[in-house]
Amino acid sequence: MRARRAAILLASSASLLAPASSLAAHSVGTPEQIAWVRRAATNFVDAELAGNGAGACAILNAPLRATRDNRTCEQRWDARLKRMLANPSERSLLRAERHAIANAPVLVHGRIASLGLRRALLGGPNRFLWTEMCWMLEG
Repeated sequence: MRARRAAILLASSASLLAPASSLAAHSVGTPEQIAWVRRAATNFVDAELAGNGAGACAILNAPLRATRDNRTCEQRWDARLKRMLANPSERSLLRAERHAIANAPVLVHGRIASLGLRRALLGGPNRFLWTEMCWMLEG
């Protein structure tokens, strides 16, 4: 039992030291699931970079798309993206984030998936839910 535990600890330690470019190899799920999650994340960041509130909302899970304080999801995101894109460092971070999605590990467990990025796509864990026949970003 000690040898098995030592092997598990060694493997865990080695995975923590793996270079970021090899993290994609640690994805879990079918190749199609992994590609769909990455595509959803890329579409979300592309919409942000384009200042497209409607496009960003299209990737959000239904509760996040609800009207709040008499403002639609699109109106809220248009305002948020206008502020974000006015800041050159935010634009730069979004471009870096978009690039990182291609190599980020994706973990799919049933109807829930997570994307291993250093920065949150939506103020929390980068978690996606399989709903509405596609992967939708949850907050």
